[in-house]
Amino acid sequence: MDLKTNYLGMTLKHPLVPSASPLSHDLDGLRRLEDAGASAVVMFSLFEEQLHLESEALHNLLDYGRESVSDVTSYWRELPNYASGPDRYLELINKAKETLELPIIGSLNCTSLGGWVDFAALIQEAGADALELNLYHIPTNPEASASEQEAQYIEIIKAIRAHVSIPLAVKLHPFFSSLPHTAQQLAQHGANGLVLFNRFYQPDFDLDTLDVAPRLVLSTSDDLRLPLWWTSILYAKIEADLAITSGVHNHLDVLKAMMAGACVAMMASELLRHGLGRIPIILNDLQRWMEEHEYESIQQMQGSMSHHNVRQPQAFERVNYMRVLHSYNEDPTGRLW
Repeated sequence: MDLKTNYLGMTLKHPLVPSASPLSHDLDGLRRLEDAGASAVVMFSLFEEQLHLESEALHNLLDYGRESVSDVTSYWRELPNYASGPDRYLELINKAKETLELPIIGSLNCTSLGGWVDFAALIQEAGADALELNLYHIPTNPEASASEQEAQYIEIIKAIRAHVSIPLAVKLHPFFSSLPHTAQQLAQHGANGLVLFNRFYQPDFDLDTLDVAPRLVLSTSDDLRLPLWWTSILYAKIEADLAITSGVHNHLDVLKAMMAGACVAMMASELLRHGLGRIPIILNDLQRWMEEHEYESIQQMQGSMSHHNVRQPQAFERVNYMRVLHSYNEDPTGRLW
């Protein structure tokens, strides 16, 4: 049974890839992921704000006592020449590449242009096989148009592409006025892959303290449907590899992702909830299903249920919406059928 798939120029032994999470926070965690059978791993995200904080701290350090010890501080170069990002992140990538065979995908969580663009090049130099940009930004300014928001994303991709040559994936949210157009623009400006979708962890209100409280809710298989739908629509229309993340919990979710047109199915919540032993179980279930349904390879099924290949592509759009609404029925006893 051939489970191989191609993603970001890499040939992976199967399509199940752990996404960015605490599971990759140290070398032992990465080693456990490799031992469990992961085909690649996306590192935990390094946030733009972390780089700003470290850069500011270094700036204050270099400025301290400058006037009183000018003959000493004159030897310091200007701040932009320093690699002021978190060294531990780079060291972890470097050690992982030295000791493991697992393909490593670095992850930057960013919203704007800044000094972290240079850090992308440092991630490449550390040995990362690819880089994932997590564009986590919620527009809140009513004066900023949709086109301005999209243009900002394009500028980020162009700036990163100018600094790195390794494959570049962009993790998107679904809230664009025209997602297909935005996806096409990102691909045309240097994105080799698109990861669908970023989950916004909406805060909750604490009515006792009258404060805004963070609330982490792990995904379920129901969360698969939105990325599944858009992957099905984008398949064969965008010159970029597609990855589904959020809602991948079992072999059926992986199969659906492949049939929609994804190259890989990324997983985090299931592994955090039930442990890394889920990886070999899901792979065994995947192979068993393929044997029972006479599939010889993953590539044979990729895109088979996409908008591009189904007999009724309108089922992905308004017809599906209408069918779902009309499928609700309730008898006098309150039972649904």
